[in-house]
Amino acid sequence: MIRRWWPRGLRARLIVAFALVTALGAAAAAWAGAGAASGAIVSETERYATETTAAQIEGIAPQLEYPPDQAGLDRLRAAVGADTLVTYGDLRSGDWTVADLVTDDLRTAVRVNARLATQRVEADSTPWLLVGTPVMFTSPDGTSAASGIEVYSAHDLTGVQERLDDLTRSAVGTALLALPVAVLLALAAAGGVLRPVRRLRDTARRLAAGDLDARSPTKGSDELAELTGTINEMAASVQSSMAAMRRMQADARRFAADVSHELRTPLSTLTAVAEVLGDAAERMDDEARESARMAVTETHRLVRLVEDLMEVSRFDAGTARPRFEEVDAAAAVRDCLRARGWTDRVEVDAPGLVRLRADRRRLDVMVANLVGNALRHGAPPVRVRVAESGDRVSIEVADSGPGLDEEVLPHVFDRFYKADAARSRTPGSGLGLAIALENARVHGGDITAADAPGGGARFTLLLPREAEDR
Repeated sequence: MIRRWWPRGLRARLIVAFALVTALGAAAAAWAGAGAASGAIVSETERYATETTAAQIEGIAPQLEYPPDQAGLDRLRAAVGADTLVTYGDLRSGDWTVADLVTDDLRTAVRVNARLATQRVEADSTPWLLVGTPVMFTSPDGTSAASGIEVYSAHDLTGVQERLDDLTRSAVGTALLALPVAVLLALAAAGGVLRPVRRLRDTARRLAAGDLDARSPTKGSDELAELTGTINEMAASVQSSMAAMRRMQADARRFAADVSHELRTPLSTLTAVAEVLGDAAERMDDEARESARMAVTETHRLVRLVEDLMEVSRFDAGTARPRFEEVDAAAAVRDCLRARGWTDRVEVDAPGLVRLRADRRRLDVMVANLVGNALRHGAPPVRVRVAESGDRVSIEVADSGPGLDEEVLPHVFDRFYKADAARSRTPGSGLGLAIALENARVHGGDITAADAPGGGARFTLLLPREAEDR
């Protein structure tokens, strides 16, 4: 219950804690002061009552006869004052109300111990102070002994109790008055503590948003100043690391682009030679024919890799500019499959006409890369489903293979990612899915990967029906 009530914000917690501590401290101090004052008042009242009673008895005691008669007891009671009871053996003089107030403990202290004693009691909601004392007489030889006369005096403490109640109310009022002051002090303290914390929060948000120049001013020499300095050092280190990483990435991209560009001319020559070699392979012996075909295959694979690298370099450089036109998505899918000879290996589920605005060449690349991936790494049947919903068009490619492992799924669109080392020599370049995703983003769309409910992998290309020029 306390945990639910306790505020969650650091500012609120500081204010509540500071206010509680201050208010409790003020209440404790006021209560202690009230207690000390109350004790002093009670002690002073008790001292005054005992001294007054003793003085009154000493003034009348020498005039009494021993053993006393009823008249003597009455004179003694009258000298001590009202609310007094005087006893000697079976003789009594005084108010029977006082007799009802006197307790056995007080009588024992007076009669047996022969000493003055006090006791506080309450009767009918009225507080009383009882003073009991024996009357002593001195024998001719100078020794003192109890005369057998006992005096019990009752003093009404109502006035004293009212003063004590006033002190208690004053202590409570002091604690309540201290609370708003404590809240103001807590607000000031919380502001002083949380101001640098808020600056650190704002700096952290700017860093998270990509502003690596964000820093917090360091003031003072306390723990918060040390924390601010540490965060600034961390930000400087991150900025330096990110700058170095960007330089390395830029160098790597420029290197890939340069190498791809430089390889185009020799690869064009090599491709022409490979085509001639392929045409002449049929006239070679078996061993030479196999080597020629392998050379042709690897040459075509190298050409595709260079083309993919050049395409990726265009995305990295931001020079990939789509040429949008009105396209029938269903017809584009069928044309893609027909051009690659996949019509007998892929099932197509598409309505008669699905219009969207897209780059026809890049749409063909996206479909080809998704279907080619399903044919290489999945299992038949491979199905392509084209659908439209509102302002979006979806092209779903599903296979009946083993599906995507959990550790593979987050990396399927990574460049050159190979889920299985045994597939390192597959015809693909390892860039097909990455290029498909980049093309989808150029269109303002996306590609998702997941396992199909009935088994196998499912890639879904989502494109806006009206793509905007970028």
